[in-house]
Amino acid sequence: MDKVALRCLLRERRAMIKPESHGLSRPTRQGRRAPGLSQAQIDQLLHRAPDTYGRLESGRYANPPVGLLHDVARLFNMTEQEWVALWRYALGQDPPHPLNSRSGEEIPGVWQTVLDGFSHMAYISDRSWNMVAHNALMAALFPRREVPANTMRWLAVEPEARTVLADWEKAWAPMVLPQLRVALAADPGNRTLRGIVRDVLADPVAAPIYESASSRIRLDGDERPLRHAELGPGWVTLCAAQPLAAPGARLIILHFQPGERRVAPVPALRAPADGTAGARLSDQAG
Repeated sequence: MDKVALRCLLRERRAMIKPESHGLSRPTRQGRRAPGLSQAQIDQLLHRAPDTYGRLESGRYANPPVGLLHDVARLFNMTEQEWVALWRYALGQDPPHPLNSRSGEEIPGVWQTVLDGFSHMAYISDRSWNMVAHNALMAALFPRREVPANTMRWLAVEPEARTVLADWEKAWAPMVLPQLRVALAADPGNRTLRGIVRDVLADPVAAPIYESASSRIRLDGDERPLRHAELGPGWVTLCAAQPLAAPGARLIILHFQPGERRVAPVPALRAPADGTAGARLSDQAG
């Protein structure tokens, strides 16, 4: 537990909540000038025993229950990043699920400008693989430039995908379908994912691959064969990341190379152990 960071986070968020917004009056007892809700008022709003919240904020509550963290985060209207910070400070681990059920379904609009600035195909899908945003280079990959509404459904069951994604049955499906299975296991109530799984199980080719429960889940840095609608056959290297404000969303960048597969692998990137890169940046800044 990081007591100092936990206390700072909770005090800052507590100060932003006006008692009047919850039908309470601002405490007027002598000596209290702190803005926002009092610790006692939080216990009242959360229907907790006296000093429950005070123990959490002060770091005196060892291993606070998940329900308390969730209720405090919702009362304080925390962002997903603050939710993660709360868990790390209080329990030393990441939360098992987002704070809000709709997290991962929307991203800041500036991401479209970022995507348009890439020199490679790129797109962002939400936690259910619904297409949120993409650049023009991504649209050029598909026949008629029609980008699928849901990338997982397209990858898993659409006939067009088995033409665009070369060697679909061996190079793509065994890597893609396990991702769907893992996502559904983590979010079994997701209607979009459940619908895709039903379609997969009804497909005589995709169903056996899905049911094999393969553990071959690779994405970032993986190379796979591809038939580009305009550039012809080649190989695509996948790079994956996640917008921090949208847990579960995916930023995928596809580096396409026409022709034969690159023989020499690209070495992994690592920061210099001696910190020379940082020193060079400091010198330049000076």
